[in-house]
Amino acid sequence: MSLSVPAFAGCSDAPRPGVEWTRCFMNGRQFQDIDIQNGIVRDSSFSRATLDRANLSGLDGRRAKFMSASLKNVNLSGANLIDADFTKADLSGADLSHADLRGARLFQTNLGGANLTQARLEDADLYRTDFTGATWIDGTTICAEGSIGTCK
Repeated sequence: MSLSVPAFAGCSDAPRPGVEWTRCFMNGRQFQDIDIQNGIVRDSSFSRATLDRANLSGLDGRRAKFMSASLKNVNLSGANLIDADFTKADLSGADLSHADLRGARLFQTNLGGANLTQARLEDADLYRTDFTGATWIDGTTICAEGSIGTCK
């Protein structure tokens, strides 16, 4: 049986599963379709970056910054995103099932069509967050058109 050990990488190293990018500055970078599942990006900044369709499942993204980033159809299932900042980010179609978003800042974030099944949202800033068409944390409710700040 092989044990999964995270790969240690400098901030300039190529993305790969298990990569560790702690306290890295990745603002404005293009990361479409990458696979860094089970990676560590704690305290890193991805502001204005593009991570569309990326596999970030199981990611440790505590206190990471994704402000104004494009994360369309990204897989963040099971990710630890405690205190992460997604201000004005586009997470439309994202899989956030089982993600821990406690204390996260989702101010003016687009979560249209996202999957929030069993996500943890306690103390998250949901002011002006768009939940239109999202699957709510109960796994069955689909948020109505115009669900801003709360799922209706």
